Amino acid sequence: MNHDLPLADELAAVSARMSGLLLSRETVGTALHLVTSLAGEALPGATGAGVSLLDEHGRRTTAAATDPLVEHLDGLQYEMGEGPCLTAWEGRHVLRVDDIAGDDRWPRWSAAAGDSAMRSALSAPLVAGGDALGAIKVYGREPGAFGERDEYLLTMFAAQSAILVANVRTFENATKLSEALADALRGRDMISIAKGIVMAREHVDEEAAFALLARNAREENGKLRDLAGTLLRSTVRWDR
Repeated sequence: MNHDLPLADELAAVSARMSGLLLSRETVGTALHLVTSLAGEALPGATGAGVSLLDEHGRRTTAAATDPLVEHLDGLQYEMGEGPCLTAWEGRHVLRVDDIAGDDRWPRWSAAAGDSAMRSALSAPLVAGGDALGAIKVYGREPGAFGERDEYLLTMFAAQSAILVANVRTFENATKLSEALADALRGRDMISIAKGIVMAREHVDEEAAFALLARNAREENGKLRDLAGTLLRSTVRWDR
């Protein structure tokens, strides 16, 4: 990216690239790796970038990073419960660190991270629909690597990244819901067919056939659907 361009042009260029991601159906993991790469390109002082989110267990984790050192510095924040990324996430505002070693806002984290090759940090929250989904951050190897221009640029970048993450998650959740619904319908169909088999074999009505299947499932400490599937498979083998 040409860093001599006016800020408006820089934002337009980033927006164009982010829009391309918004129109694609990437997985969350793939999308986040693309986001971190774009963040590193967008800010000239950045030598590492990452995104922090909650995992499936509700724990803070680095979902994507361009450098192992980013994961290390983030991990110290999660372990100690303090740091610029967590503060930006919780406070929902951009946060800049000009010199990690000399910053006293997070004394334990600064002491642990002060000897690293990264000397500066800039973090912005990922907020979509009123929800703070996480935070995006960049690290620099020089003190004072970021300024007000970078703060504004990362804030705009974070806003679009949050929309991307929210959209991808919505798509994945809808896909999982559709798969679960299809699976439930398949189970219902198997049970209906199994009832028909029992009705024909035992010469009973539908209610009695269902009661018989349910009783056998309880006696075997299994699920009605699994019993129905077993009955269907055995019937197919027997018919052949």
